[in-house]
Amino acid sequence: MTLDDKYDEMTQRPVKLLVCKMAVPTIIAMVTTALYNVVDAAFIGRLSTEGTAGIGISFAYMTFIQALGFFFGHGSGNHISRALGAKDRSSASIVASVGFITPFLVGLVAAIVCLPNLSALSRLLGAPEGVVPYANDYLRYIVVATPFMMSALTLNNQLRLQGNARLGMVGIVSGAILNIALDPLFIFALDMGVSGASLATAISQFFAWCLLLRGTFRPESVHIRLRDFKPSWRVYYEIFRGGSPSLFRQVFNCAAAVSLNYCAALYAAPGEDASAVAAFAVVTRIMMFAFSVVLGFCQGFQPVCGYNYGARKYDRVRESWLFASCVGTAFLLVISATGLIFAPQIVALFRAEDPALIAIGAATLRWQCAAFPLVALFTATGMLFQNIRMTGPATLLSITRNGLFFLPALLLLPLWLGMQGVQMAQAVADMLTFLLAVPYAIWINRKLKNNMQ
Repeated sequence: MTLDDKYDEMTQRPVKLLVCKMAVPTIIAMVTTALYNVVDAAFIGRLSTEGTAGIGISFAYMTFIQALGFFFGHGSGNHISRALGAKDRSSASIVASVGFITPFLVGLVAAIVCLPNLSALSRLLGAPEGVVPYANDYLRYIVVATPFMMSALTLNNQLRLQGNARLGMVGIVSGAILNIALDPLFIFALDMGVSGASLATAISQFFAWCLLLRGTFRPESVHIRLRDFKPSWRVYYEIFRGGSPSLFRQVFNCAAAVSLNYCAALYAAPGEDASAVAAFAVVTRIMMFAFSVVLGFCQGFQPVCGYNYGARKYDRVRESWLFASCVGTAFLLVISATGLIFAPQIVALFRAEDPALIAIGAATLRWQCAAFPLVALFTATGMLFQNIRMTGPATLLSITRNGLFFLPALLLLPLWLGMQGVQMAQAVADMLTFLLAVPYAIWINRKLKNNMQ
């Protein structure tokens, strides 16, 4: 398929079928990525509570990697999809190359700075003293792989926003399957413990990076070329406009992860700080796994939105957004009901030997499931604003869930409710974010209808 064929498909094929086609490989990639995070936690949970807590601590650093990977990926990818819709392929090639090479260089600098300072990094991320050695073991190989992980996220998003989600899926899923296969080998057979899980992740991420880079040289893809690496203020401004909502969202996600580690340890019963940190690490991975389906489906509508907005087909933009919102909400209703009913059993799959972990985790999971169905609407709406270059509302919606609403809730509720306040903070933030998103959703719906006329 050539780029001309891709344009015809994205602007003429029935919207719902097109969104589903774009979403299926993205969902598979997102679910598989979330799955190997779950598998890491499950394997390490067989070793110790402290090891599970160490993985939870490292999540904040991985959120930092995601922040820059998604920033450059969404920023360059959104421009690429609009440029392809407007048939400006020269601009698409330059932004693609700058968007890929820059995060690789940034990740290289981060690895050089962090590798000699792992203990300080673990403490900064909220590790209790007994968890620091386990956090160090997991962070070590993740830090080494930072440039590949960061730029792989960029490549995946560039391919997806070009409408080539299948190519991105192949790279991400292949790496995740390799990770799942290597985990038991390194953790148990070679007796590497937590370090084995980290090494398995690093190797699989490098393998995925190679496959994703290869995918950019397919005929239907915008190619990455060194000669097109032409950084300029104009290019970085385009990347910033398209990627800043993702950047701010992930920065707040990182701050939320660190704050959650501190609060979990602070408000835990005496002697249960590692169990509390581990419990929140387990619930975070469970919710990420469920949310990955909705996120993948919403990301499936993004290339449809970008192409058609560039082609001024506003009816197709509106239809894809409404379809993604409705399907996501229906799915989360089912998932939330399951979590509310079977919370203790689900948490026990990760560390059945620790009753405190199960009790804290089950209560946390139930609180989060209570508000989880609200997430689909504001996720899809924020992605819509991001794609059509309405940076202000896109950024606002992206930083509320784990930022403007979650952090104050996490700091204030425990003052009155103790550990229960920590457990319910995410649900409160989700409800407030939904209430903020509803007026924006009504407004953009009217605006798109007016543009159609």
